[in-house]
Amino acid sequence: MSNSQLKVVGITGGIGSGKSLVCRIFRTLGVPVYEADARAKWLTTHDPVLQKDILELLGAEAYTPSGEYNRAYVAGRVFQNPNLLQKLNALIHPCVRLDGAEWVQQHASKAPYLLYEAALMRAAGDGNLFQKIVVVHAPPELRLRRVLSRDRHRSEADVRAIMASQLSDEERLAFADFILENNEQTPLLDAVLALHGRLSLRFEV
Repeated sequence: MSNSQLKVVGITGGIGSGKSLVCRIFRTLGVPVYEADARAKWLTTHDPVLQKDILELLGAEAYTPSGEYNRAYVAGRVFQNPNLLQKLNALIHPCVRLDGAEWVQQHASKAPYLLYEAALMRAAGDGNLFQKIVVVHAPPELRLRRVLSRDRHRSEADVRAIMASQLSDEERLAFADFILENNEQTPLLDAVLALHGRLSLRFEV
């Protein structure tokens, strides 16, 4: 199946924007969802080639004695070192892209459209599988509060470093085909339901 025949919608947003919540809503509506961040976590522990490459880049402390990916250690290393983060992403992202492409082919006939969630994304059609891009948006300070409440092991400095390493709101919104506001003022569920209705009409929007 060619890319032009696929109905794949990319969904992105900064840390704490509510991407995962939005994906859960879409999933309850019967939309297959590929969550790149979750798959990346799985691949770092289960893909032996990727494990070997990460160990060579970051050393033995990148994994716990039981073989689990040491996310806290890795985050502490890479989010303060843009060059190291770039090298790590260069290892992980190709694995996720391949995994995601296989998932898309497996699910292409199972629903009117598929949803592909990732923190890093470009405009639809810019060297990717996506026909449309949805950006989940929330103000930076609200995102910060959410992450600090959710991830008790992270400090404010940690979260701000992650936010600084991601695309800015301006960059994300510039390539958005649809924007879902998750600012605790706009009814998010209503917006998701409305968008689902539009996308289900095979992108006749």
